[in-house]
Amino acid sequence: MKPARQRLFAGYKLRDLRTRHSIGQAVLAERLGISVSYLSQIENNDRPITPPVLLAIAREFPFENIESDDQLPVLRAAVEAATDVSVPRDRIDEDAMQRAMEQQPLLARRLIAVHEAYRRSQEQLRVLDDRVESGAAEGSQLPWEEVRDWFQAEGNYIDALDRSAEVLRETLADNEPIDRAIEDRLRLWHAVGIERDDSDGTGLSRFDKDKRVFHLNNGLPPESRAFQLANLLVRLELPNEMQLVAKDAELATDAARELLSVGLANYAAGALLMPYGAFRNQAQAVRHDIDRLRQRFGVSFEQACHRLSTLQRPGDVGLPVFFCRVDMAGNITKRHSATRLQFARFGGACPLWVVHEAVAIPDRVLVQRAEMPDGTRYVVMAKGLVKPSGRFARAPRRYAVALGCEEIHADDFVYSDALSASGAATPIGTSCRICPRTDCDQRAFPPAASIIEIDPDVRDVVPYVFR
Repeated sequence: MKPARQRLFAGYKLRDLRTRHSIGQAVLAERLGISVSYLSQIENNDRPITPPVLLAIAREFPFENIESDDQLPVLRAAVEAATDVSVPRDRIDEDAMQRAMEQQPLLARRLIAVHEAYRRSQEQLRVLDDRVESGAAEGSQLPWEEVRDWFQAEGNYIDALDRSAEVLRETLADNEPIDRAIEDRLRLWHAVGIERDDSDGTGLSRFDKDKRVFHLNNGLPPESRAFQLANLLVRLELPNEMQLVAKDAELATDAARELLSVGLANYAAGALLMPYGAFRNQAQAVRHDIDRLRQRFGVSFEQACHRLSTLQRPGDVGLPVFFCRVDMAGNITKRHSATRLQFARFGGACPLWVVHEAVAIPDRVLVQRAEMPDGTRYVVMAKGLVKPSGRFARAPRRYAVALGCEEIHADDFVYSDALSASGAATPIGTSCRICPRTDCDQRAFPPAASIIEIDPDVRDVVPYVFR
């Protein structure tokens, strides 16, 4: 059965057309073969524009576009604005928003514009908070911040590199381990010899360009050795692709551009080890079980988590997740979010967030249902990891990784199985400087610009209230 055609209420467009052509209602009605009263009802959005009228408009004004080519993106933006949980009252359901789009399209577009302005103001607030937290001067950025923000702006997905790495992977032998296949490619195509060094155990790898020898730390775990080999291969095979991406980035400093080159090589190496289509399909099949993914692709737990955060190919996106890595001091050293939770400005300061507990408990997966102040709930998986140094005199690296998605995607996220359906959510926040929660016992200081009140006769965990 052919689906019913959506009714088109676009009176404001028809009225605008008439005004631009300096035509009165009577003249336009005559040219379209309809009555003046019918035209007036169309312009007031009391009646939709029917297909015969659209054909008449196309005949009389062949270069005018009354019917939108694709209203779906606009409808999605309108629904998101109408149902945004960060605006606590008077949310509008999707059906009502669709009727509004049909009957009052200008009002719906105005709602979208106001919502976009609101979201921009919230992002600006996070940016300012990040500046205060880091102590950076206004308008200044450290090189690593430039690169981090560039990846965030790109959605953590670099299409040219991702597709090139996928093609490169297809040229490698699939009947042997990936590290062996990469070694063969390096030796046969690039005349690179591989030497496994374990004399000092300090560095990860070193490429001697003159001698064409790649020195690889033999103390690294197998998945780390494979990553180092993949990193060298993409630098030798995809230099033009990486240079074009770096050129378009337009970063401000030489240091940032050099760091971006390192980041692009790391990205391409991950895409080579975990090719987009195969990795996305397998991730969906195992409900994003990290342990099963790392075994299937021969990568580390962290590498698999990071790769999941890059699955943003247009028309073929993966589960929208956030990912970050936190060290023992609570610093976030990697971060990306394809959800409303923007870790690029989150800071990781909330002590109620499960990732801080995971740092102290290595090799154990912790799961949390977390709720942000705007009411959005997330299922969060965090795991503490230890990277051995390979020698007694050098301390191992300890940190935790966190991966999460909005609760509406819980059925596609295996870690949600550890949570009861009716369980309470842990109320977490952004940094205390911009967190509005008034009932948090873990608050370090009141929000910026708040008015605090202190009653010396009332003793509580937090010695003040604010408004």
